[in-house]
Amino acid sequence: MRLARIQTPLGPRPVVQDGSKWAVVKDLFADEPESTGEFYPVDGAQLLAPAQPMVVLGMAHNNGPSDRLLAPQAFSKSARSVVGPGQAIELDTSLGEINIEGELAVVIGRSCRRLTPEQVPGVILGYCIGNDVTNVDQASLDEKATQVKNGDGYTPLGPWIETELDADHVHIDVRLDGKPVASSNTDRLAWAISEQLVALTRYLTLGPGDVLLTGSPTTWATITPGQQAEITIEGIGTLSNPAIAVPQA
Repeated sequence: MRLARIQTPLGPRPVVQDGSKWAVVKDLFADEPESTGEFYPVDGAQLLAPAQPMVVLGMAHNNGPSDRLLAPQAFSKSARSVVGPGQAIELDTSLGEINIEGELAVVIGRSCRRLTPEQVPGVILGYCIGNDVTNVDQASLDEKATQVKNGDGYTPLGPWIETELDADHVHIDVRLDGKPVASSNTDRLAWAISEQLVALTRYLTLGPGDVLLTGSPTTWATITPGQQAEITIEGIGTLSNPAIAVPQA
């Protein structure tokens, strides 16, 4: 099932794809989403970020198998950094080098705490594409990653949520201005998604719409203002966002 949020003349609406139409539903997180009888064409619809999280987590040191030598940990990103397809990533070049990171994003479907591996599939609504934009040169200055991960537009999500996906084995491609710059697969991540969620929910509650960025298996590239970031994940689609410069004071 493909789930999304779209902009309509009546405001943002949660929707489920029904052939060539988006069907508006009452609750995107219901076990069986109920249609309101309102429909919009898929072609030309303005897609919004498919989730409105209260909590956004990103897995730290999760680039490859050697990272299993470290304990699974995550950093927090501001929910205000979330943007949808086509929305701008705002770059403050005075902060130094800035990277995009193509990642598989997990969207949580129900409240969960202290998960066991067997419980993990039941709390996942689905998967979308995430772009974990990062102020690389700030990392050595801020171990808590506040000034590293939280610029405006630093968490593009989209283009929609797919509920059926072999999440531990999907290919990720990253392009800048249409040129390939990185390619990898989620099977290269140090920690599987179930391991990540078991570890993280030991310490905090996650709820409907919350997002976990599962890690970058070397799917990163340096971006500058004026470039277009494109991340494609097989089984989902492509998330595209322009980068713009923040005016300097």
